[in-house]
Amino acid sequence: MRLRGWRRLGLSALLGLLIGLGQAPINFPYAALGAVPLLLVLLRRACCRKAGFAIGWGAGAGYFGLSMIWIVEPFLVDAPRYGWMAPFALLLMAGGLAGFWGLGFALAQRWMRGNGWDALVLAGCWTGVEVLRSVIFTGFPWALQVYGWVDTPVIQGAALIGVHGLGFVLVLALALLADRRGWPVAVLLILAMVGYGSWRLTAPVAMRDYTVRLVQPNAEQRLKWNPDYIEGFYTAQLDLSAAGHDRPDVVIWPEAAIAYLPEIHPLIRLQIAEFAKAPVILGARRFPNGKAFNSLFLLNENGQIDGVYDKYHLVPFGEYMPFQALARQWGLTGLADEMGRGMDFGSGPKLLGNDTVPPFLPMICYEAIFPQGLFVEPRPEWLVQITNDAWFGGWSGPYQHLAQTRVRAIEQGLPLARAANTGVSAMIDPYGRITAQIPLGQRGYVDAPLPVPLAPTVLAKTGQWPGLVVMALLLGLGIWRNRNT
Repeated sequence: MRLRGWRRLGLSALLGLLIGLGQAPINFPYAALGAVPLLLVLLRRACCRKAGFAIGWGAGAGYFGLSMIWIVEPFLVDAPRYGWMAPFALLLMAGGLAGFWGLGFALAQRWMRGNGWDALVLAGCWTGVEVLRSVIFTGFPWALQVYGWVDTPVIQGAALIGVHGLGFVLVLALALLADRRGWPVAVLLILAMVGYGSWRLTAPVAMRDYTVRLVQPNAEQRLKWNPDYIEGFYTAQLDLSAAGHDRPDVVIWPEAAIAYLPEIHPLIRLQIAEFAKAPVILGARRFPNGKAFNSLFLLNENGQIDGVYDKYHLVPFGEYMPFQALARQWGLTGLADEMGRGMDFGSGPKLLGNDTVPPFLPMICYEAIFPQGLFVEPRPEWLVQITNDAWFGGWSGPYQHLAQTRVRAIEQGLPLARAANTGVSAMIDPYGRITAQIPLGQRGYVDAPLPVPLAPTVLAKTGQWPGLVVMALLLGLGIWRNRNT
C-alpha cells in the first residue's frame, strides 16, 4: 500500500525522530538500523520528486525537531525580550534544515529504479546535502548523523574518511538492509566499521608529564555580565586556579571568562598569573582600532600576553547579524550583542604556544564543529577549545557540542582540552575518549595529564577532499547503473 499525504509525512517524521535518538543526551543510534531502511522503502514508493521531497522534509523535521530542541535556550536567557521567539526559532530551524534532506530525497527519487543501486543513490544524495548545509551561508554542520555513534567503535572511521565520508558509509550500510541481496554487503560494511574501530581502540595512549588544569566557574548566563556578579565570577576562577597543593603546568579558563579587557588591564593579568603560578589560557573580548573580537589569550607566568587568537567563525544572529542594516530597521540585534554592534571576524586558524606551553590550535565555542578549520601547518601538539555552553541550556545542547568536539580529536589524532563555562569541561584523548571531566552545571576544576598525540591520521594527511571525490564518483556510478538497467 502506498501512503499519501499526511500519513506519509507523519511516518517520515516518526522515522526521522527515531534517527534523532542517536544524538546526545539520548545516545541511542541503533534506532537508525530500522529507520533508514524504512525510509528507503518509503522513497521507492514515492510517485515523483515532489513526494520524495515530502518524505525527506518530513524525516528532517522529525530529526532536527528533536536534535535541535536546545535552540530555544538562548532566547530564554532574556525571556522578557526574546522568549516569544523561542518556538518560532525551533520551527524555523527544524523546518529550514529539513529542507536540505528534502532536496536530497527528491534527487534520490529522481534517480531510483527499485533495485540494489538505490541504496548507493540515497547515500550519495543524502550525504551530499549534508555537506552542502555544512558549508553554505558560513555552514552549520551541527547534529550530523555520525555524531550519534561517538560512544561506539564506529566513530573511529572518522580518522580515515572524516565525518562526511563516514556518514556516507553508514547510510549506505543501513539502506542496504532494505534489500534481500544487499543485506550481506550491509553486514560486511557494519562489521568492517566496528572491527576497525575496536582494533584502533586497543592501542594504549601515553601521557605526558604535563598537567593541564581546566577551570569551570559555572557562571549562569543571565548573571554573567551583571555588574553585581562580575567580580564574584572572576574571583571564583582565581581561587580555582590557586586551589590544591600541586601546581599545574598550564591553566585554562573558558570563553569570555572575564569581563575585564586583558590588553588594557595589566594589573588583572598580573593578578591572574600570581594566583595560577602557571601560564593561563583564557577567553575575553578585545577592541583594537574600533573593532570587537571574541578572543583567546595566552598569558605567561609573568602575566604577559604571549599570543592572541580571534574567533573567525562567528555565530550568525548571536555574534553578528547577517544583513545587519536591514535587521536593525526591524529592531533585531544579536542575542550576544551587549555592545550595540556585532563582533568582527578574526583572520583564521593559527597556532599559539611559548617556551612552557606546547603549540596548540585554539578553537572558540562552536568553531569546534567545523572539521575544515583544523588542517593547519605545522601540526599542533594538542587542541584547545574554550566555550560558553551556558547559551545551550542544560539538556541536549552542551552534550551534543561535547560529542562533536570529541570527533575533532579522533579526526586529527590529537588530544583536546576543553574548558566550558557551565560544562562539560574535559580532557579528551586522541581517540575521542574522555580521560577527566567536570560535570555539567558544577563549579570546580580538574587536573589532567596531557595525552601524547598520535601519528597524523589518514584524514589529517589527505584532508576531506579525497573522500568527497570518491563519494561523488560512487554516486555517479549508482546513477549510471540505474539509468542502464
